[in-house]
Amino acid sequence: MAEVNASPLKHFVTAKKKINGIFEQLGAYIKESSAFLEETYSNEELDPVTTEEQVAEVRGYLSKVAGIGEVLSRRHMKVVFFGRTSNGKSSVINAMLWDKVLPSGIGHTTNCFLRVEGTDGNEAFLLTEGSDERKSVKTVNQLAHALHQDEDLDAGSLVCVMWPKAKCALLRDDLVLVDSPGIDVTTELDSWIDKFCLDADVFVLVANSESTLMQTEKSFFHKVNERLSSPNIFILNNRWDASANEPEYMEEVRRQHMDRCTSFLVDELRVVDRAQASDRIFFVSAKEALQARVQKAQGMPEAGGALAEGFQARMFEFQNFERRFEECISQSAVKTKFEQHTMRAKQISEALRLIMDSVHIAAQEIHCLEMKEEREDRLEFIDKQLDLLTLDCKSKIKQITEEVEKQVSNAMAEEIRRLAVLVDDFHLDFHPSQVVLKVYKNELHKHIEDGLGRNMSERCSSAITAALQTTQTEMIEGLKPLLPIGIREQVDKMVPRQCFALSYDLNCDKLCSDFQEDIGFHFSLGWTMLVNRFLGPKNTRRALMGYNDQVPRPLAITPVSTSMPPFPQGSMTQEELMVSMVTGLASLTSRTSMGIIVVGGVIWKAVGWRLIALSVGLYGLLYVYERLTWTTRAKERAFKRQFVDYASEKLQLIVSYTGSNCSHQVQQELAGTFSQLCQQVDVTRQQLEDEIRDLNSKIEQLDGLQSKAKLLRSVISHMTAEIMKFTKYLHGT
Repeated sequence: MAEVNASPLKHFVTAKKKINGIFEQLGAYIKESSAFLEETYSNEELDPVTTEEQVAEVRGYLSKVAGIGEVLSRRHMKVVFFGRTSNGKSSVINAMLWDKVLPSGIGHTTNCFLRVEGTDGNEAFLLTEGSDERKSVKTVNQLAHALHQDEDLDAGSLVCVMWPKAKCALLRDDLVLVDSPGIDVTTELDSWIDKFCLDADVFVLVANSESTLMQTEKSFFHKVNERLSSPNIFILNNRWDASANEPEYMEEVRRQHMDRCTSFLVDELRVVDRAQASDRIFFVSAKEALQARVQKAQGMPEAGGALAEGFQARMFEFQNFERRFEECISQSAVKTKFEQHTMRAKQISEALRLIMDSVHIAAQEIHCLEMKEEREDRLEFIDKQLDLLTLDCKSKIKQITEEVEKQVSNAMAEEIRRLAVLVDDFHLDFHPSQVVLKVYKNELHKHIEDGLGRNMSERCSSAITAALQTTQTEMIEGLKPLLPIGIREQVDKMVPRQCFALSYDLNCDKLCSDFQEDIGFHFSLGWTMLVNRFLGPKNTRRALMGYNDQVPRPLAITPVSTSMPPFPQGSMTQEELMVSMVTGLASLTSRTSMGIIVVGGVIWKAVGWRLIALSVGLYGLLYVYERLTWTTRAKERAFKRQFVDYASEKLQLIVSYTGSNCSHQVQQELAGTFSQLCQQVDVTRQQLEDEIRDLNSKIEQLDGLQSKAKLLRSVISHMTAEIMKFTKYLHGT
């Protein structure tokens, strides 16, 4: 602040540095915000958070801020000097620069607009309009010569005089001084104003105190006042040192000039009020000020040389002009160059803050956390219910399979008891030849297989299928609440399946493949039958096998009675057979043997040979009768009886197996149904887990987005505060 107070021009430099810093920070912030919004907008999961309009708006701010920053970097304080030819405009500029920078002297020395600007180099150079070629200039004489060399320059042309800042302190503070040709030598005043005056901060009218304000000068500034709103105008009455020759008229002439200049500024132009007019009108001698400052720069006394009386007062007046001028141009330039951009920066920052607020609020309004909790609760409910339903379904499956096994076993046992009826229903031409018997057996096996299957189905299938479908329906109704609504309809179509049917695969052909019939003639009172009657089936078979060694005779392998065991391997001797027969007969008549002998003797004596002959005749007649009645039909009946006995015994062996097989079919069907339902539940669980995982990712992204939006909102709020502080700083100047 001490530096600013020491030089008012420093205020502009400081303000320029501050606002450039603000726009640099704002530009960096907008880049970061634009990238953040574009990334958020491109994320489909966060689609509702940002909009395309917001992204485009921030992207537009980026180019605007970049353009404003570029303009601000070129901003400087600009002072334009106007006046009639030879009024000393160049001399005033040289005096302010403390050096003979511009050519000056008698006559029309400035033939175009000269822009004096500081350069960081040590050498002065010229830049003509429309060219980047540097023309070297070391002294004011070279400058004058260089200007006259450019014959193509007209009064409306601009030549930039780049003067080393090291040689002139005034040029170090972004100050640009513009010298103009005499306004009395051109008619292109309007084009001059448009080209050189619209961005000027201060106008200095250099008048000749030896005359008065001319209409040409007034007309020019009237035009300036029409184009610019209340321009800052200073009036320098130059060559006031001439008043020292007539001291008696000096005050009166000064008062006349003051009144006319005040009237021009206040009444005609209305750019200042009457109280401020005295701070805009000065009486100076630029030539004296330049001479004194050059001498001082060379180490000589300021007042040395031929100087008119009253030099100190005129020098003080010139210094007072410079101080007022610096204050005015600094204040004017800061407001005109920065205030509009500052307001624009404030508007942009407010818009950005609102966008970040909107993003933050939009991110908060996405209720991912509630959705996640709802799905986690749903997943937990499904797991618990699935465990309970699994136990319940297993219990139901076990119960129904046990019932099916019991029902099928009972039904099959009943069918085995009725097997004779089923076999009697079989009708096919029968013949004892082996070829016919083979065909007969095959067809009988099919008949038994179909008949038993049909009868079992009639007894069991309807009830079992009804129980099966009821259980399936209970499974579906139990698992339905665990599935989404859309899948429930699909489950209804999938189960229960109506095509299920129990399979009673008895394999009679294989089961009875070793059946061997015995359809040969056997006399009921024959040796075999009697032995069987007295010894029992087991001993009879042994006896017959042993007897077969003596008397060859084919015997059936299949026993006549169902209780007969399979024939043993080997044979009995004749002695063993006789012992067995005697033992059997002895056992039968052990208690009454003596009575029989006595009775037999009495009968023999009483009846004699007639009884014996009669018995033999009856025995023979019975044999003949049985032999004549042993027809094919009788053989078929014997075959069927033997087959029923044999098949019944074999089927009894698979009753338990058949019941288990049917219960297994029901179990597989129900397990398949439950498995299909569980697959649908697993799909639902997987979907919930995927949604929870996606929601976790989205919540994480939203948390990061909210944090980022909050941070960016905080940053832009801080920048807005800095802009407001800078605005107060501008208005405090």
